[in-house]
Amino acid sequence: MVNTVTTGNSATQALLDSVNGSTRQTASVSSEAQDRFLKLLTTQLKNQDPLNPLDNAQMTSQLAQISTVDGIEKLNATLNKLLSSSVDAEALQAAALVGRQVMVDGSGLTLTDAGAVGGIEMGAAADQVSVTIKDANGIVMNTVNLGRLDAGLHNYVWDGKTDAGVQAVNGAYSVSVAATRGADKVAATALELTGVQNINYSSQGVTLNLGSSRLVTMNNIKQIF
Repeated sequence: MVNTVTTGNSATQALLDSVNGSTRQTASVSSEAQDRFLKLLTTQLKNQDPLNPLDNAQMTSQLAQISTVDGIEKLNATLNKLLSSSVDAEALQAAALVGRQVMVDGSGLTLTDAGAVGGIEMGAAADQVSVTIKDANGIVMNTVNLGRLDAGLHNYVWDGKTDAGVQAVNGAYSVSVAATRGADKVAATALELTGVQNINYSSQGVTLNLGSSRLVTMNNIKQIF
């Protein structure tokens, strides 16, 4: 089940409660194991044969074993705390993006009165890069030639004009990217600008809801506006 929240507090609290509960359970199990060991060791010492006492090496080995187990449990508890802190920070960062515009992988392009902004992630430098813009029916509206681009992230702006110079209507369009270096194709990924509506917390962690049932993680965000 997925719970939708608009701030990081609920998600953070749920994560902390879960981790703290697990930590308390682990600590209880560790404490019980130590108690049982000490009781067995004490009983063994009380009932040892005076003529054949418990070997010091054996006792030292047993004490070292229980110390190792205790150390592992403490290490696990520390790692759980670090994990909860990391998830807490991620939830707060995600909550700060609600209402903001982000650039993520996608072929969408939204045209408004101010134009349309898109992005490209280049896997390598290319001599020629072009973006083809199509309407909902797949009809080519315009081809934006961006020329030479280096590897990395790049943004472009479409003024809404078609190849014929006619102003296109505002709304949703799709794009495809073509990049070449000489006669070779270059890997290029289309990026779309979209808004973060809220953040979600599920068993997979913290995700951002971009609308239309689309969820992404913080790692999917290329740019923030």
